[in-house]
Amino acid sequence: MKKEAVVLLNMGGPNNLEEVEVFLRNMFTDKNILTMKSALLRKFVGGMIVFTRTESSQEIYRQLGGKSPLVGHTKNLVVKLQERLGEHVIVDFAMRYTPPFVCEVVERLNEADVDKIYLIPLYPQYSTTTTKSSLEDFEACYHDKGADALLIERKHFFENEKYNRAIIERIKESVSGDDYRDFDIIFSAHGLPKKIVDAGDVYEKHVNRHVEILKEMMLREGMDFHEVHLAYQSKVGRMEWLTPSLEDKLASVRNRGVVIFPIAFTIDNSETDFELDVEYREIAQEMGFKEYRVAKCPNDSDLFVDALQEIYEKMK
Repeated sequence: MKKEAVVLLNMGGPNNLEEVEVFLRNMFTDKNILTMKSALLRKFVGGMIVFTRTESSQEIYRQLGGKSPLVGHTKNLVVKLQERLGEHVIVDFAMRYTPPFVCEVVERLNEADVDKIYLIPLYPQYSTTTTKSSLEDFEACYHDKGADALLIERKHFFENEKYNRAIIERIKESVSGDDYRDFDIIFSAHGLPKKIVDAGDVYEKHVNRHVEILKEMMLREGMDFHEVHLAYQSKVGRMEWLTPSLEDKLASVRNRGVVIFPIAFTIDNSETDFELDVEYREIAQEMGFKEYRVAKCPNDSDLFVDALQEIYEKMK
């Protein structure tokens, strides 16, 4: 009897300090990340980025315990979703830039004689740099191995109510019974070069729509923050990126209390656990904020499992 499979796709994160260079090298040879047409130029530029960033990136992961938290959270999520969907569905995950790579997962699915594969990239909003890259990676390896299962893809899920309930729950946890009026909330999205958006990437539009959905849900829940904001983090290089930056936004809001929610991530990683919770915390303290809180991503929460189950069932 042939089986179905659900494969969760994500960018990945180093499983140890030695994998930091692998992570960076694979990221900066991705044509969806460095978009120049010349493969030779991409290789050169990517190589320079890897050379200049490997040591500092290793130090970040050293402070996070020697590895990215992303893989561990994802494994827990897979276990919970597998329990929810039962034996008739295989649940697995593949990473774009670090193990387990797509081809390893494809081999397991081929051995299991899977008939349908439901691909769910764990990016709430669509972007060519994330969703498209991960789906293309899976498709290329799958077809190279001559497999013939039907691939069914979900390209975004920021409008899913159960997923957004998972976000609301995380925000409530971060406020922890305090008065919402004492806080501004900033939805922090991973930045993107403006030229990628200008070329037709819908990421910024999706992020804006997602913030509006969450604002409405918070109002219904009585979560009356002082103000709601959107900002972008993780800028690299000199080119123009989406604005406002998170640092600029922090400088413009009332410096009393602030909650940060990483709206572009479903799973905690170095950008949330280090960039937001360590580096930007220092910036906020220097600006005089009395409270600076970073809400956790949905990770392996039961509400996120509910959402993934519903997404899978609607794809059938």
